[in-house]
Amino acid sequence: MRKLILSLSLFITLHTYAQDALKYQTPPKSILDLAMAAPSPSTDFNSKGDVMLIMERTSYPTIEELSQPEYKLAGARINPANFGPSRAGYITAIRIKNIKGNNEYAVTGLPANARIGNISWSPSQKSIAFTLTDNSRITLWKADVATGAATQQSTRALNDIAGPAFTWIDDNRILALAVPAAIGKAPEKPVAPAGPTVQQTSGKAAPAATYQDMLKNPYDEQLFDYYFQSEPVIISATGEQVIGKPAIYVTASPSPDNQYLLMESLHRPYSYLVGAHRFPTEVEIWKMNGELVKKLASNPLDEVRPKGFDATSNYPRYFSWRNDAPATIWWVQALDGGDPKKEVPFRDVVNTLPAPFSAAPQELVKTMNRFAGISWANNQLALVSDANSTQQKVKVSRINPANPSQAPVTLIDRSENDRYNDPGTPVTIKNQYNRSVLYVSPSHELLMTAPGASPEGDRPFLSSFNLNTGKQNILWRSAAPYYEQVADVIDPARLVVVTARESVSSPVNYYLQNLKKKTSVALTAFPHPQPQLKGVQKQLLKYKRKDGVDLTAMLYLPEGYDSAKDGRLPVLMWAYPREYKSASDAAQVRGSAYRFTRVNYGSPIFWVTRGFAVMDATEMPIVGEGDKEPNDTFIDQLVMNAEAAVNKITEMGVGDKDRIAVGGHSYGAFMTSNLLAHTNLFKAGISRSGAYNRTLTPFGFQNEQRTYWQAPEVYYKMSPFSYADKLKTPILLIHGEADNNSGTFPIQSERLYNAIKGNGGTARLVFLPQESHGYAAQESILHMLWEMDEWLMKYVKQ
Repeated sequence: MRKLILSLSLFITLHTYAQDALKYQTPPKSILDLAMAAPSPSTDFNSKGDVMLIMERTSYPTIEELSQPEYKLAGARINPANFGPSRAGYITAIRIKNIKGNNEYAVTGLPANARIGNISWSPSQKSIAFTLTDNSRITLWKADVATGAATQQSTRALNDIAGPAFTWIDDNRILALAVPAAIGKAPEKPVAPAGPTVQQTSGKAAPAATYQDMLKNPYDEQLFDYYFQSEPVIISATGEQVIGKPAIYVTASPSPDNQYLLMESLHRPYSYLVGAHRFPTEVEIWKMNGELVKKLASNPLDEVRPKGFDATSNYPRYFSWRNDAPATIWWVQALDGGDPKKEVPFRDVVNTLPAPFSAAPQELVKTMNRFAGISWANNQLALVSDANSTQQKVKVSRINPANPSQAPVTLIDRSENDRYNDPGTPVTIKNQYNRSVLYVSPSHELLMTAPGASPEGDRPFLSSFNLNTGKQNILWRSAAPYYEQVADVIDPARLVVVTARESVSSPVNYYLQNLKKKTSVALTAFPHPQPQLKGVQKQLLKYKRKDGVDLTAMLYLPEGYDSAKDGRLPVLMWAYPREYKSASDAAQVRGSAYRFTRVNYGSPIFWVTRGFAVMDATEMPIVGEGDKEPNDTFIDQLVMNAEAAVNKITEMGVGDKDRIAVGGHSYGAFMTSNLLAHTNLFKAGISRSGAYNRTLTPFGFQNEQRTYWQAPEVYYKMSPFSYADKLKTPILLIHGEADNNSGTFPIQSERLYNAIKGNGGTARLVFLPQESHGYAAQESILHMLWEMDEWLMKYVKQ
């Protein structure tokens, strides 16, 4: 009898604490209406600026759509039914606006519920090509720009997984990567494995991030072979020509003169440790009929690399065509074995090889830091970028491609986080090969577009940059009460541009402007997508933390709020920590008080409609100058940042110090749990898709390059899991069950929740089925917002 009583008692206890099945919930109407607002259209202009595409976008997919069959292979998530990505957004409709004629018309001839992707202008820009995706295949279509009439170009199914689904060759020919005609049936999963899955080290160190979705067994390898393979096909009005054997092509690029193809493919042996981007590769040059001209490289598996963010492969990489030449290949080779810790005079070398590709490669330029990019202008000018990620430095140099012996001339040398001195990005134009090259004025000047960071906030600008003197002259700059930036440069010589203009209460709309003549014509009149936010007050806050570092946050207040009349408000503070090598860089103002207030699914601004003061983009800099590592004092600096933000909002008479919540996503979630463990500043916290135990990411994380074995104290002290016994403030943990981000495995939230529960803390753990690191399904997003609202109302507002 006693055993029966104990059993009944145990059953009652378990039933009381068991989580009842919970269906998807929806948030209050003020939040629901904002979340369900239709996305604003996206736009694209032809290079002449006389035709504009206005593209309607898909909203949230349903959880049923997100739950369709999916394979996770070598770092990619694919839809096995149609040889495409499984989690893609699409364009649903295209309108064409003729700017000179001021008329607008729809692209017609498409099937109902079209899912449009990969939109690309033809070389003459008289047509656009695009893909249409359905449940069983992806096909190639083309639309005439003059009429909007669309037609299907081929019945061949395309493969949109590994390489480009298609590329224009000329106005009449398109190179497509098609699903092989003789592909056969997909491999069937064996009922029983043929043997164990085995991995073995070679005795060489192979530190790697905690990547997800890697190949796991021989069956995964078979699936990878099957779904990633394609065959190159040239599609034209006169027919289709298969020009190569099926392979896993990741590059298919015509030369500027359309005489050759650069083809790169993957092959075995594969890896269970790294993704497809580091699998063995074959790099070849073909004639347009598929005939092999030259094998440029046969790179082995790139599984073993030195440690460090500036580490790279010891094999040739970044093969591409020179945009300013008819058929010249360039690529990069490490001079330090890919190891940034080696003391060498130069890190990388850029090599070139012109057609007919029979001569020896020519050395173009060596870089002192790791190569970071090249922009071509002509045979006398190119810009080469190199960077040091550890020191957060970037440099841009001018070179003369016709005279490689001529020493590079440094034009820009700055901290990559020094936004005040960011000169911007050079404007490009199309050359005779329809390739983008640098615009260079007769006076040897570039045009530059820049975000225009300043102590007053971001004020984008257009400037000239003299290549001889390095002098920059601002030609136009955004002015209050707008945030305006150059979206496209139509005529660089006459300074005819398209700008994207917005304000706090007006969404982005586009204007055709002649900056010399100071004329402006509105091109669009998109309505406010979320009119409920029109009265919301927005203010850029500036304040200091106790060691003198300047900080900022963007404050949102409810419509009509007056602190003198309405008293103090509950506060939701949202943030994401960032590491800096300079206190002056960390102190720079970021953002603009004049940007349009548009709430996306992950925003905290929803809660301004629920009576909260919202501090968004609350600066949380972590500084480590010189030889000091930022993370050595991560917790101390994090606490200083939070204290300064709390002091600011309370000293203003706006925030109630006893009703403040903190939250963040990913590294912001990591920040939130640490703040709850190490301070008593907050009433509650919300952590979405975070990592909480750094020993589960032992080969580095975020900007931490040291391994767990090199800095065990740092890993321990930075892990909120280590202080779960101190986590007594209520915390809401939300995580996608299918999180694909490196380091934020769902087990991170599960283990922290169990640790808090075991130590008597207050926590709630919510797993969202089928969701990745970012959330997609309508049901998931609405439920997430419901969970957050319930938590804030229960633990903060009341």
